[in-house]
Amino acid sequence: MGDDSEWMKLPIDQKCEHKVWKARLNGYEEALKLFQRIEDEKSPEWGKYLGLLKKFVTDSNAVAQLKGLEAALAYVENAHLAGKTSGEVVSGVVSKVFNQPKARAKELGSDICLMYIEIERAEVVQDELIKGLDNKNPKIVVTCIETLRKALSEFGSKIITLKPVVKVLPKQFESREKAVRDEAKLLSVEIYKWIRDALRPPLQGINSVQLKELEEEWVKLPTTAPKQSRFLRSQQALKAKFEQQQAAGGDEADGDDDDEPAPQVDPYELLEPVEILSKLPKDFYDKIEAKKWQERKEALEALETLAKNPKLENGDYGDLVRALKKVIGKDANVMLVTLAAKCLAGLAAGLRKKFGTYAGHVVPTILEKFKEKKPQVVQALQEAIDAVFLTTTLQNISEDVLGVMDNKNPSIKQQASLFLARSFRHCTQATLPKSMLKAFCPAFLKQVNDSAPEVRDAAYEALGTAMKVVGEKAVNPFLADLDKLKLDKVSYIFLCFSLFLQSGGPPKKGKSASALSAKGKKVPETKEFIETELSIEVCEEKSAAVLPASCMQLLDSANWKERLASMEEFQKAVEQMDKNEMPCQALVRMLAKKPGWKETNFQVMQMKLHIVGLIAQKGSFSKTSAFVVLDGLVDKIGDVKCGGKAKEGLTATAEACSLPWTAEQVVSMVFAQKNPKNQAETLNWLSNAMKEFGFTGINVKGFINNVKTALGATNPAVRTAAITLLGVMYLYMGAPLRMFFEDEKPALLKQIDDEFEKMQGQSPPAAFRGTKKGGAEEDGEEADEQEEDGGGAPDIMDLLPRSDVSDKITQDMVDKMADKNWKIRKEGLDEVAAVISEAKFIQPSIGELPMALKGRLNDSNKILRSQTLTILQQIAVAMGPALKQHVKSLGMPIITVLGDSKTNVRAAAMTTLQAWVEQTGMKDWLEGEDLSEELKRENPFLRQEVLGWLAEKLPTMRTVPSDLMLCVPYLFICLEDRNGDVRKKAQDALPTFMMHLGYEKMLKATGKLKPASKEPVSALLEKARAVMPAKPAPPPGKAGAAKSSSGGAPASKSGWLGVLGKKAPVTKVKDEEDRSGVIFILVPNGKEQRIKEEKGLKVLKWNFQTPRDEYVDQLKTQMSTCFARWLQDELFHASDFQRQVKAIGVMGERMEDELEGTVSCLDLILKWFTLRFFETNSTVLMKVLEYLKQLFPTLSRENYHLNEYEASSFIPYLILKVGESKDVVRKDVRAILTMLCKVYPASKVFPFLMDGTKSKNSKQRAECLEELGCLIENYGMNVCQPTPAKSLKEIAVHIGDRDNSVRNAALNTVVAVYNVCGDQVYKLIGNLSEKEMSMLEERVKRSAKKTPAAAPPPNRQAAERERLQREHPSNPNATFMRKPAQQPQEEVPNKLNQARAQNAEREHSHPSIPKEFQLDLDMIENDHTRVSELPDLVQHKLEELLEPIMMPEPKIRSVSPHFDDLHNSTASTINFVISQVASGDINTSIQALAQLFSMESLAREASMGVLKDLMHGLITLMLDARVEDIEDGQQLIRSVNLLVVRVLEKSDQTNILSALLVLLQDSLTTSSGSPMFAELVMKCLWRMIRFLPETINSINLDRILLDVHNFMKVFPKEKLKQLKSDVPHRTLKTLLHTLCKLTGAKILDHMSMIENRNESELEAHLRRVVKHSGNFSGMKSDRGTEKGQDDRMSKAKVSDILSEIFKKIGSKENTKEGLTELYEYKQKYSDADLEPFLRNTSQFFQSYVERGLRMIESEREGKGRIQPSSTVIPQHGLDSGSVPLNGEEMKPAVYYERLKILRQRQGLENNSRGDSGPTRPITSLLSKPSVASSTDMLQSKLSQLKESRESHFQQEQSHSHSPTRSSSPAANLDDLKKRLERIKSNRQ
Repeated sequence: MGDDSEWMKLPIDQKCEHKVWKARLNGYEEALKLFQRIEDEKSPEWGKYLGLLKKFVTDSNAVAQLKGLEAALAYVENAHLAGKTSGEVVSGVVSKVFNQPKARAKELGSDICLMYIEIERAEVVQDELIKGLDNKNPKIVVTCIETLRKALSEFGSKIITLKPVVKVLPKQFESREKAVRDEAKLLSVEIYKWIRDALRPPLQGINSVQLKELEEEWVKLPTTAPKQSRFLRSQQALKAKFEQQQAAGGDEADGDDDDEPAPQVDPYELLEPVEILSKLPKDFYDKIEAKKWQERKEALEALETLAKNPKLENGDYGDLVRALKKVIGKDANVMLVTLAAKCLAGLAAGLRKKFGTYAGHVVPTILEKFKEKKPQVVQALQEAIDAVFLTTTLQNISEDVLGVMDNKNPSIKQQASLFLARSFRHCTQATLPKSMLKAFCPAFLKQVNDSAPEVRDAAYEALGTAMKVVGEKAVNPFLADLDKLKLDKVSYIFLCFSLFLQSGGPPKKGKSASALSAKGKKVPETKEFIETELSIEVCEEKSAAVLPASCMQLLDSANWKERLASMEEFQKAVEQMDKNEMPCQALVRMLAKKPGWKETNFQVMQMKLHIVGLIAQKGSFSKTSAFVVLDGLVDKIGDVKCGGKAKEGLTATAEACSLPWTAEQVVSMVFAQKNPKNQAETLNWLSNAMKEFGFTGINVKGFINNVKTALGATNPAVRTAAITLLGVMYLYMGAPLRMFFEDEKPALLKQIDDEFEKMQGQSPPAAFRGTKKGGAEEDGEEADEQEEDGGGAPDIMDLLPRSDVSDKITQDMVDKMADKNWKIRKEGLDEVAAVISEAKFIQPSIGELPMALKGRLNDSNKILRSQTLTILQQIAVAMGPALKQHVKSLGMPIITVLGDSKTNVRAAAMTTLQAWVEQTGMKDWLEGEDLSEELKRENPFLRQEVLGWLAEKLPTMRTVPSDLMLCVPYLFICLEDRNGDVRKKAQDALPTFMMHLGYEKMLKATGKLKPASKEPVSALLEKARAVMPAKPAPPPGKAGAAKSSSGGAPASKSGWLGVLGKKAPVTKVKDEEDRSGVIFILVPNGKEQRIKEEKGLKVLKWNFQTPRDEYVDQLKTQMSTCFARWLQDELFHASDFQRQVKAIGVMGERMEDELEGTVSCLDLILKWFTLRFFETNSTVLMKVLEYLKQLFPTLSRENYHLNEYEASSFIPYLILKVGESKDVVRKDVRAILTMLCKVYPASKVFPFLMDGTKSKNSKQRAECLEELGCLIENYGMNVCQPTPAKSLKEIAVHIGDRDNSVRNAALNTVVAVYNVCGDQVYKLIGNLSEKEMSMLEERVKRSAKKTPAAAPPPNRQAAERERLQREHPSNPNATFMRKPAQQPQEEVPNKLNQARAQNAEREHSHPSIPKEFQLDLDMIENDHTRVSELPDLVQHKLEELLEPIMMPEPKIRSVSPHFDDLHNSTASTINFVISQVASGDINTSIQALAQLFSMESLAREASMGVLKDLMHGLITLMLDARVEDIEDGQQLIRSVNLLVVRVLEKSDQTNILSALLVLLQDSLTTSSGSPMFAELVMKCLWRMIRFLPETINSINLDRILLDVHNFMKVFPKEKLKQLKSDVPHRTLKTLLHTLCKLTGAKILDHMSMIENRNESELEAHLRRVVKHSGNFSGMKSDRGTEKGQDDRMSKAKVSDILSEIFKKIGSKENTKEGLTELYEYKQKYSDADLEPFLRNTSQFFQSYVERGLRMIESEREGKGRIQPSSTVIPQHGLDSGSVPLNGEEMKPAVYYERLKILRQRQGLENNSRGDSGPTRPITSLLSKPSVASSTDMLQSKLSQLKESRESHFQQEQSHSHSPTRSSSPAANLDDLKKRLERIKSNRQ
């Protein structure tokens, strides 16, 4: 009972995981009640049981397990979080529940699985159940199959994916267990209900008896399709509808549930592909070309067996297809031809769409082989070509089929037509567009009249089938010329086919063809009016019925007046006639009756011509009637008086019979005459008619030769008219038109080019005639279809004369391209390129070339690969839209090349791809699996290029093939690719996929992802949904603008590649955009993001010799998000520079108003300016410089400073312009450089100018040198980077330059240096030739005469005044600007010691301090004799020195001119220190960092990120092997080591701990890093852990625990233990243990920053530590805690540490450091036993160690007692010539400090120490390694001086309150002063 009472008190979740089964049972019961009681599915209570659910179902106790299953079912049904547990719970159910003997347990387990399916986890459940089928326990297998069957029965085949189930089903029929076989049989029956006969092929391999049993069961099944009875949570609407149907009577509503028909399962999809290429006989290719037909037969039979596999694995079947093609085409043995055809059919059927690549190669061969008449051969060929057709599109093979339609062999013609008839049956109206009918119908009509009856019948069948597919209205216009008998035959076929479909034929999915044809638009009557030619008698009879008798009689009167009167009556009668009553042909024949068109009276003739126009406009005017009048109209078109009426008549005729037909007839007639006037006027009329009617249907081929004749005419009017006509045609055709006339004379060609130039940029006018006729309607619809297809307007390209190059692509050429020698392969490619270039425009039949070029796209030689891409670009241009049929065979391999590692090859491939897409459109590229197969390749280059291409192209398409969905799984994979560029491209492409596929469809596709991937991908889908672009609007309506531009007009004539086949819609000029808004758009963190992207190399780094297009495009892209659109358009205007000037002016005007925006876009503005620096337009350049002169002062006033990213992108290119030939430009650039130094440190401008001195431009070199001199004059030697010596050596090189201006500039710069540092310049510049040295000395003498040495140059004075007045920048992120030291005018610049000696007599100079008086403690320590010989010092009272006096300003060394007095400019000092951190000298940098971190207030300001980067850099430096190779490498490592210790001690403890944890995590994550790196980071962490007892109160525990939590998320306990070393695990445990020990149970209150604490390993770990430590009272002291922690340090570790310390003491170089560490160790661990380490050493070594420890103790004690004072510093203790240590300036306080220490060592310190404060005990000394005293002084001088001031201030206050105390500082100072005077007098 006692035990029961214990667990009864526990919470439910703890009961559920209790050791006692009764407790668990009770917990499960209570959990069940709780789960049923919670109403909110998102209640936090569910989270407690998330990790326990698997234990519910896998409980070892059967009774408890049963109750756990019930609770788990309730949890899954009600909890929102349940989906996360699906994998582990279902796995547990399968392994631990399905094997239970209790039926109730199995039932509950099955219900849990079904409930997971209901909550959208079907894929996970299905996967686990299928895994369970492999279990050895048959009980588990049976229950898994039963559960799958239940799931399928309830949820249906839309939810349960059948393909993986069917895949494993045959294996279950082979099981030994009857129960498994029986359950598999039931499952097969259930599957058959849903997919019917699609299940048969996969089960063909099972036992025949079992198959027979299945067949019997299948027959018994009802024919009605089953319905889903259980629904997902997302299908609640469907569920409600189902329940309503059930309530209404069940089956009555069955017929209405057609909303979502069950998907038709393709048996092919359920099959596993078979790989056959590797199974071919090894000698297959040898045998198939053997001379003996038996061997060839063996090879083919072996292949036939393999090809019978219903589904084949994709691979390279190119060689195999070529071999079969050769057999079919050339083998004389018909039996082998039949075998090869069967093999080909098997390959096509097994590969399906993947075979489309090879379809174009085999179709022509099969068609040609139809000449064979043997039925078995014909049948095999028919099967083969039908199978091939299903792998491609009709459009791809149309050219090949049309090529044999007029073959001489009737069998070929017959079989081609029958093949098309069969193919049409697989088409819909969408896949059989009018453009295809337009190509095929003329060929069918020709065959209808063929002499062979079988050819005629085949043509009838093809026409009838086409009519059924696309509708009668679409085909009838092409059948206008058929007589009634033939038309009836076509109609008969049409009706038979319709009856077949209605009776037994499978109806096509969707609406019928006729319904489709009538859908959407109102299609007008398009049938052309045809009439037969009437005899003159019939015409007279019909005319007499509608014309007055008098009119008929007077038509041929000899009196012109009577004829005129007759014409007037004729006209009145025509005007009054109804259209249906008007006999047009009869009337025009009456007009043509004698005298007809030979009428001599112009008035009568004008009337006749007018009447012709009336008849054509009002009546049904046929081409037969037009033939009657055209002769007369053409004959009179050149007549002065009748020409206008003749043109009106021609226009009316063109409206009635279409312009293309009329134009062709008129042009051929007029050029059959010799009348130049008629020719010129006809061409003029045609020019005007094209503008009025549009260009649709114009047959350029029909009259292009006549135009060429006109161009060669002797009459200038004819030539002019022809050129004008060409100009109009150019509006519609663009640059391709010129190709027809390239052979003309240069003079004529120039005239044509001039005419084309006039039309440049113009759009074709809107057509307003002929738009109501059927032909125009059809063409317009066709244009729409082509627009839909994305391929432009192919009819314009069809106008071009194309050459057939298939004969020129010889076998020898193909063999060359496949040769092993790359040079021969190159020859073959060169020959191909020559053939294409020569032909200009080619037909799509190019023989074996596609396969040969495909092989070269994979060529190992990159040059040949690039050359192949170039040839493919040529082919794209030359072939035009017919290129579509080669997309699969040649286009897809181009995409494969996008995965090449070479950037230039990828760029060439993308250019080629774009050229191809321009001709073919996108549709063909997206069809089939080819594109998804490319994305499947795990090549980051390929994926990012393809996704970027799709993101660009998909938004321009209105519709896409459904096959695009195949790419979605790989798109999702790319979203999580480890390559950042791939992820970015995938995210960019996501919205464009969604615009076509829809959000719901793509979201559903995420169901197949792994659970870990599903959530992030779904989140990205949500983001993409918000930015999903809208689909492009459909083209305008039937009439109007869309038809006016039919045929297409180029939008731009810059290059004809871009305009081939493109339509230019007529657009109105937009009103000028509103420019009153802001010009710069503020994008939060936009600039930072751009900097980050450039640093991460995600974009091109702005670094180039000349800007390439990709840089300009990148800048445009970046500017598009933050520049006003109109401003960007103006800035990048291609032709009008005034627009750019205007834009710069606007930017200047708005600078003050939009300063924030200007700053946010400053990097982009400066980059745009750099592009202008490379242009020759001086107007724009001057405007840019003007803007910059306004910009930099404005930025300076706002205290803005350029960052490195902005400066490096701009300054190098600005310096290029300093060498400009124009003086005004150079002057402005120099002025801008001066201003630039106000917003960017001069020391950083200096290296850019140094680079400028290396230019080949002598003006640039000279100006850069002059500017360097100015910088040195104004800012001193500190600007010389990286070091003065290195810089000056490079400058001095130019003294010997051959250009005089460069020599002078170099000399002036060196003189400027001389003026700053004196004779030291001769050392800095290095060795010069005698001539150069004499030139320099002469120049120095001259400069000395001109400028007094005592006064700095005037420009320097001005610069100094300006800088002194300048405020310090307030922006903490801005670069610090340093002020130079302010010096009295009397003082001269610092010189070398030698120069000082010469100038010693000058009034204000000071003697240098001898080395002894520098009080160097290191020197004194190492020379004990000197120290002991110090004279006794007499003590004096110097109370008068306590009076406050001004500190004398010590003279600053010239090397550091910016180092101001600490009293006046602390910020400047800090600035100087910071500048030293960036020094090129590593020692200087380390020393500066040590100074910064010696000031605790500054050190604590360092953020976590800064400390992380700093520690990373320092540790990396310590591990760098190259450091050991340099001089003093070991010393450098020791310095870095000491700096690391200082950083650890002085920094904010929270920040440094966080930084170390993050560094440790990064180092363990990255496999490429050094293992020593992690080890050193952990050493730092151990040191921090040792300090924790002292620093625990200053640490933000919440932040530290959050960092530990994040660390443990990345490295859970198990993963951490898997590491090679256990030190990281121990380090983390020690940190947490120490924290728990110091804070106790309160540590658990510091987890507020951790989300989902329950899921964190950290909380559990802390609870365990707290629980076991028992340290809840917190009573132990810090010292006790520390001691306890130290006691646990292993003896081995202590031994290692002490051994290392004694090694250092024993080495000559590290002895001092070793003693310091030993002293520290003794202070930290006072009970440490050193005896074992000293036992074996000599007495001398032991004494040395003891003496060293005493000296360190004495020194530390002295430091602890001294309270330095800075009140009185003797004037003579300073000298500007003193040589400081480590390159730093010595302050008076430093010398004072040294004297104090020396006094203490010699026992001279008076007993007033107690007055200045208690002495620090030795045990309170810091436990950090000591630095040599002098170095420590130097590194911490700033903080010491500050402390000395504070201490003196406190002493004065205490003195005023306690007058009895003695003034010990004054006494000390008096004593010091007297003794120093005495020492000096002795030395003299």
